[in-house]
Amino acid sequence: ILNSLGFKSDKFSRIFGKSEEILGFWKRIEKEREKLPFQIDGLVTAIDDNDLFKKAGVVGKAPRGAIAFKFTPEEATTIIKDVVLQVGRTGVITPIALLNPIKIGGVVVSRATLHNFDEIQRLGIKAGDTAVVGRAGDVIPEVRKVLKELRTGKEKSIKIPAQCPVCKTKIVKEPGETAYRCPNRNCPAIKKEKIYHFVGRAVFDIDGLGPKIIDRLLDQGLIQDAADLFDLKQGDLIPLPRFAEKSAENLAAAIQARKTIELPRFLMGLGIFRVGFESARDLAQHFGNIEAIEKASIDDLKKISGIGEKVAKSIYDWFRDEYNKIFFKKLMNRVAIKFYKKPPKKPIGKLAGKKFVITGILKRFSREQAKNKIIELGGKASENATQDVDYLVAGKEPGGKLEKAKKLGLKIINEREFLDLIG
Repeated sequence: ILNSLGFKSDKFSRIFGKSEEILGFWKRIEKEREKLPFQIDGLVTAIDDNDLFKKAGVVGKAPRGAIAFKFTPEEATTIIKDVVLQVGRTGVITPIALLNPIKIGGVVVSRATLHNFDEIQRLGIKAGDTAVVGRAGDVIPEVRKVLKELRTGKEKSIKIPAQCPVCKTKIVKEPGETAYRCPNRNCPAIKKEKIYHFVGRAVFDIDGLGPKIIDRLLDQGLIQDAADLFDLKQGDLIPLPRFAEKSAENLAAAIQARKTIELPRFLMGLGIFRVGFESARDLAQHFGNIEAIEKASIDDLKKISGIGEKVAKSIYDWFRDEYNKIFFKKLMNRVAIKFYKKPPKKPIGKLAGKKFVITGILKRFSREQAKNKIIELGGKASENATQDVDYLVAGKEPGGKLEKAKKLGLKIINEREFLDLIG
C-alpha cells in the first residue's frame, strides 16, 4: 500500500505466518546487517491486523501487538592509548579510556568508560593494552575484555591519583565505597556537572539547554550556579556565539517554563549526595513539602523506608551547610514547587507493597518508564538490591545488581514476567 501511494518503504520487510519464520528471518538479517545500506540494532515485529493489534492493548506506552528483536551488540578490538579522569557532579572521579578510533555499529568510538578503579583492577587494564570494546545497548561504549596475550611489555599500569585532576585537591574515599571523590565543592568541574545534572531530563528538564551552552554561560560570567539560569533574559543570550534572536527567545522561554516544578524533581536538582530518584520520591511522599524536609532531623529522615544512616546524614548536613543554604534560598526565590499530594498510607494497586529493582536494558520501556509504571500500580522502585526487595527485573546486559540479588536469594524475573505482573 505504501509503495502504491508513493512512499518509500523497507524492501526487507516481510509478512510471516509462524513465529519460527520470524526467528529465522531475524537470524539471517543479523548475519547480513553489515551489508545493509543503513544501520540497525534489531527488527520490530507487529501483528498485521489493525483490529487484533488494538485488541492486544498497551502496557505503559508500549503496544502488546509489537515487539523488538535486538541483535547481539557489536564489538571491535582497539588500543587503549591512555586513561584520563573525569570529575562528576558529586565529585566522583571516573576513569575514561582514550581509544584508537574504531567503528562499532556504524559509530566511530574514541572514548569508553571504565566505571571505577575496581573495574580497572578486575579487567587488569593497562594503558597501551589491546582491548575488546562494545556499546552497552548499542549506545554506551565500554571496555569488555583485555587481550593480555598481545602485550608487548610497553604497557603502563594505571595508578589511583592523589589529587583531583581539575582543582588539585586531595581526593578521598569513604569506607565501604568503590568511588574516589574530590571534596572541593568549588571545583570548576563539579560546578559544571551540577548544572548539567540540574537541567537534565530527570530533573528540571530544560529543553535546548545542553553542556555547550552551559559552558558558554559560565565562561561569560552570566551564571555562577543553577539558580542563576532563571534570571537570564533574551538579551543576555543573543551575544553568545551561534545565538540569534529567535534561538535566544526560545531558550529563555524554555527556562521560564520550568520555574514551577514537582517536589521530587526539585530535590533531585539540589544535588544532595546519595539522593537519587528513589530517595527524592520517598522524601516527597513522606514529608509532602520542602520546608518539612529542610527541618527534619536525622532520626526523622531514618524513619523513611530505604533511607539509612548515611543518606539521612547526607540530607541533614546538606541543609545545614552555609554554602548550600545560600543556594537553596536563592533557588527558592526563583522557582515554585507544585503542591505535592501525599499518596494514601496504604498503597493501592496490583503491585501494592511490592518493591522492585531494575537492572539491564528493557525492550518495552526505558528504566524511567518502568519505574513510573511500578509506582502507578502501588509498588516501589528501588535503585539498590537489598534484602527487602521483592523482585529484581533483569533486562539485557544486567549489571552487578543481578549477582548481588542471587547472593541475597531475591526473586529474579525477566522482562516478559514483569509485563505479566503489571498486566
